[in-house]
Amino acid sequence: MVNKSPRELLQVPSAWSTTHTLDALGAALRGTGPALAFGPTEFTNVDASIAVVIPTSGSTGLAKEVALSADALLASASASHSYLGARMGERWSLQLPTNHIAGVNVLVRALALETGISESDFEYTSIVPTQLFRALQERGALLVALQNAKAVLVGGAATSAELLASARESGINVVTTYGMSEMSGGCVYNNEPLPGVEVDIRDSGAVALRGPMQATQYLGNEAKLADESGWFTTRDAGYLQDGKLFITGRLDDQIISGGEKISLGTIDNFLNGPGELLFMSCAISHPEWGEQLCLASSREIDQKAISQALRENFGKHSVPKLFLSGIELPLTSLGKPDRRSLAQRFEMIR
Repeated sequence: MVNKSPRELLQVPSAWSTTHTLDALGAALRGTGPALAFGPTEFTNVDASIAVVIPTSGSTGLAKEVALSADALLASASASHSYLGARMGERWSLQLPTNHIAGVNVLVRALALETGISESDFEYTSIVPTQLFRALQERGALLVALQNAKAVLVGGAATSAELLASARESGINVVTTYGMSEMSGGCVYNNEPLPGVEVDIRDSGAVALRGPMQATQYLGNEAKLADESGWFTTRDAGYLQDGKLFITGRLDDQIISGGEKISLGTIDNFLNGPGELLFMSCAISHPEWGEQLCLASSREIDQKAISQALRENFGKHSVPKLFLSGIELPLTSLGKPDRRSLAQRFEMIR
C-alpha cells in the first residue's frame, strides 16, 4: 500500500557538494531525511513513499516531474550491478549532472556499493555519446580513465555504430543503455533487459516496459504511469529479436508527408556527426502534403547537397521543403531538441 502521508520535498541546492548530496540522498533512501528534488519544483511535500523527484521532458518540451520511490531506485541499482558483476567497494565516477536520472543513478549506485564518488580512479561511470566522442578526440585524462574502467555506460541519446567501434578499438568497455526517468533510468543494457525488466511491443510499434524500478507517478498528476497490468508504454518504437530490444526511433518523431512516413530522428541522425547537433528537422502542417518536412541548421546549409543526400538514402519524400540556416537550434529545458519551438519559427516564414 502506498503511504499517502506527507513528506518534505527539498530542492537540492546547486551549491551542495557531491559529498553533501550523497549524504542527503542516503537519508532520503533510508526515509530518515526529506525527499529530494533534483530540479526546480513548485511542490514542498510528496507521499512518504517518494524519495527522489527528477525532471523530464517529452516531445512538447514541457517538463514533468517524475516521482521515484527508494525501492525503485535501489532495484535499478541492484539490476545494474547484477548485469555488470559489480562488487562492494568498487567505485563510480560522476560525469553527468544530477538534474538527469543518469546522474542521480550514479550516486545511488555508489551508496549501494558503500563507496563515495571518485573523479579519476574508478571501475564504472555513465556518460553520453558527446562526452565519449570528445574523450576520443582529445585523448586526455578522461580517455585514460575510461580505458581503465571495468565498464562505461553510454546512453541518453543514440550512439552511432562508428563511435561505439572507435571506443571499443581504443580499449573502452562500452555498455549501451536504454531507459528513461519513468523506469529509474537505464533498464536495457547492450539491448538486453536488466534482471526483472520485461519488454513488450505494442501493435503500434511502441515499446512497453515493466519492472520493479518503475516510477510511482508524475507530481501533480494522479493518473498512474502504468496500465492495470503494470506496463508503462513509451513513445519509442522498436522490435524484439532473440530476446534483445532494438530501438528504431520515436513515435512522436514520425510524420506523414504526401502519404509517406518520415522519421525526424532518422533525418537528424543521418545529418549530424557523432556528438554533434548541427541540424534539426521538424514538420509543419500543409494543405497538399499534410505535413511538410523542414530543416534548420546552426551553420549555412548547402540545400542542393543535403537534398541529394537525403533523396539517395531515404527517398524523394525525405527532401525538406523549407530551410533555415545559421540559427540557434532550440532546446528544451533538459537540452533535448525542441521541435515544437522550431516548427513555430517555420510557421512564421512560410
